[in-house]
Amino acid sequence: MMSKRWEHFAAAILFGTLITGCASEENSTQMAPLPVIDSEFIPISLWSSKVGNGIGKYFSHLTLAFAYEKVFSADRDGTVSGIDVNNGKVLWSVNLGKDVPALISGGITASYSRLYLGTETGDLIALDEKTGNIVWHVKTGGEILSKPLADAGVIVVNFSHGVLAAYEADTGKERWRILNEVPNLTLRGDSSPVSISGGVFWGMANGRLGAAFIENGNIIWQQTIASPKGAREIHRIVDVDATPVIYDSLLYAVGYNGSLVAIDLRSGHQIWQRPYSSSTDILVVSNYLFLVTNKDHVVAVNVHNGTEIWSNNKLEYRQLTPPVAISGYIVVGDSEGYLHWLDPKSGEFIAQQQLNNSGIAVAPVLVDDGYIVVTRDGNVSKKQMP
Repeated sequence: MMSKRWEHFAAAILFGTLITGCASEENSTQMAPLPVIDSEFIPISLWSSKVGNGIGKYFSHLTLAFAYEKVFSADRDGTVSGIDVNNGKVLWSVNLGKDVPALISGGITASYSRLYLGTETGDLIALDEKTGNIVWHVKTGGEILSKPLADAGVIVVNFSHGVLAAYEADTGKERWRILNEVPNLTLRGDSSPVSISGGVFWGMANGRLGAAFIENGNIIWQQTIASPKGAREIHRIVDVDATPVIYDSLLYAVGYNGSLVAIDLRSGHQIWQRPYSSSTDILVVSNYLFLVTNKDHVVAVNVHNGTEIWSNNKLEYRQLTPPVAISGYIVVGDSEGYLHWLDPKSGEFIAQQQLNNSGIAVAPVLVDDGYIVVTRDGNVSKKQMP
């Protein structure tokens, strides 16, 4: 498996085989030292729970889900738990990997009173949100590394082998699929699809964004935002792995070795384009767009024209999570288990806390009265601003 650290060191997947890069490339990238911050506040810990063994050091975008007054979490081996959001009590827990590890890697999506998740071995699974019992289970034939989309009565999945497919939410029956070409050399990871007004939008490993009708899979448009450049194959990787963001009438997306773009939803025409490279999900809040570059620089740009407002490079190569907005601050986690709080207008540090030293791989999830965060060792905790 490829961790985000190896992604930064130009590691990639070639026909499913891990390429780790040469020693000189690894040695040329140094994790920035932990910034010394005089924290203005310390969040209050409300409860903590444990879900399996977490994801360990493996590459994973396996996220938490909050719905039905529960927090849903899973580990890579196959443990899935439903936790009372108010007190942290584990209401149910199931093991999908009793005989062999389930290798859960895509999800969790909570919708239609069910949980939807996928595995590295191509299993797409629906669980009852009240009990954790399996409602249906299908073999898809493709690796699922990103969070499925639930909309219009279907579950849309973006597979690592260049397929976008929709399955009926009630039964798991396949409704349609779209085939896309995949370059020989790609990053490990896939864009999660997003939807609005009957359209589904997703990023591809060939540097394109796609739009299709969610009802039947018919293509609306495709737009290239990253083109292969350079003599070396490793520099020609053009994946669009970050999940696109829909804001007003525009679609915002970023490519690796590509660009940050704003695109008209209907026509697919570019409104503006800026030279940022990233495979990490972006965040749009009001007139700001926040992203983490492939060097782990945290950047804010104007959503209307892409003009850079500020850039913070003091967390370089600390393997940051996607940014999330909590109580008016921009928050990112890192591989040493720290949450970093930044002023959204200036990019200056406001606060910093360490959860534990196993690391944080995915962004915290907002709940009604705080936020939930999971560490790489499977510790799930609820925090609240003081």
